[in-house]
Amino acid sequence: MGKALIKIPELHNNNYSFTKVLSQSIKVNRKQKKICSSFALKNNITLFQGDCMQLLKSIADNSISLIVTSPPYNIGKEYEKKVKINDYFNWQRDVIRECHRVLKNDGSICWQVGNYVDNGEVIPLDLLLYPIFIELKMKMRNRIIWHFGHGLHSYKRFSGRHETIMWFTKTDDYFFNLDPVRTPQKYPNKRYFKGNRKGELSCNPNGKNPSDVWDIPNVKNNHVEKTEHPCQFPVGLVERLVLSMTKENDIVLDPFVGSGSSFVASLLHNRKCAGSEIEEKYIDIVKNRIQKTLNDEIRIRAMNKPIYQPNNLDT
Repeated sequence: MGKALIKIPELHNNNYSFTKVLSQSIKVNRKQKKICSSFALKNNITLFQGDCMQLLKSIADNSISLIVTSPPYNIGKEYEKKVKINDYFNWQRDVIRECHRVLKNDGSICWQVGNYVDNGEVIPLDLLLYPIFIELKMKMRNRIIWHFGHGLHSYKRFSGRHETIMWFTKTDDYFFNLDPVRTPQKYPNKRYFKGNRKGELSCNPNGKNPSDVWDIPNVKNNHVEKTEHPCQFPVGLVERLVLSMTKENDIVLDPFVGSGSSFVASLLHNRKCAGSEIEEKYIDIVKNRIQKTLNDEIRIRAMNKPIYQPNNLDT
């Protein structure tokens, strides 16, 4: 068993270098972790092939610290069958109810969604699904806007370039730790110019709150994390949720695993992970990414890496 120094990657904001040490000595023993096909609290990794409701029903009440997922959007992708919007709503309600049941009292649910488009009409799925969480008496803590620069081009409306993460908690006594996900201050050397604190730094030297608008590139063909999955979740997006809403050895559950980005983010930061996926070819992708993570071979885009800006905008 070795030791590792876990850091947020070094960032540069103008001439400001920002490095945040999360732990001075975290014991890492990833290679001994194995993939289990059925859920147990002791498992480090549970990857269930099948319907998420089967997995959820095998989990006891109040067992999970964080549920983070991106469900199908009902737009006819290869991994889903497009159904009437009312049927989609009822299905999501059943899944969310089960997620609420297995969530710990101090836990969080982060439901990342985009838009359902029917004959040119846009229906934001966060607005559609919001009443389900309210029916369960959950409280929204943030509606996080995930902004990205690339995607399909539209000709009869403005091109969509954002999706949303709805963050709900079961109670008011929920876990949240901002420090591991702080980002560089815009003016790191700004100081108070009057009063009792004149000359002292006026901002947190450890960094600022990343706010509820996140600029993180989506996973397109030239992305370092790209797999065969057509709607892949960037690891950096999940990392912010995992680091701020869980502690080491907590369980992170993803009912719709997809390409396994939630598993990568969890394992990188010494969390347990569990989830389900129906498609066998995606199961194979997830297993491959798990193995690369355990072997320290996984390639990811750093969580807080600045957005690339071309030097010459004319080329």
